Amino acid sequence: MNDSPHWLLLIRPCIHGAVTAGTDLSRTRDTDPGAVAALDYGLSQRALIAVSDRTGDVAELITRRLAALAHSGLQELDELAVRAVVRQAVLDVRTAPPPPPADPPADPTAAALRAVVDDLAASAHAIGELMLEVAPAYLSDTDAAHGVLALLCEQIGEPLEHGLAARRYALSGDRRALHGTVL
Repeated sequence: MNDSPHWLLLIRPCIHGAVTAGTDLSRTRDTDPGAVAALDYGLSQRALIAVSDRTGDVAELITRRLAALAHSGLQELDELAVRAVVRQAVLDVRTAPPPPPADPPADPTAAALRAVVDDLAASAHAIGELMLEVAPAYLSDTDAAHGVLALLCEQIGEPLEHGLAARRYALSGDRRALHGTVL
């Protein structure tokens, strides 16, 4: 039985597929799920969670960058170079704002309000990332709150409940974590 979360099972083959496509390697080895699961690009689970709903963007970016490196001939595509490209692509997709909705509201007031909500959510996510640096994801909310998170929130002038909500949002990517606090 595989203990990996569903998002991990989806993102690793996506990254592996982009790497092998970008380096023109044989894709016959891609069919072994054990080989795909064993790949290690030095990515944290938090990074993989953050890009799990944007796997297409990650794959496209990796493919484009590896193809450019391969065609430039300036750098050999060894394991370290590929790993660096994958890590940077995941970081770039992680920090890029999500794409705008496909059908923006026709009402300019609603569009402006959506932009404000998106800005608030982006700020909350940045604060949540900071909270995760201080109180890693393996800590429960209670342990994080009684640890250094309360002190950090006090120092930056953020209510503890808002800091915890932002931390949950950074962990999950689900805006509902912010309900009743920032949004």
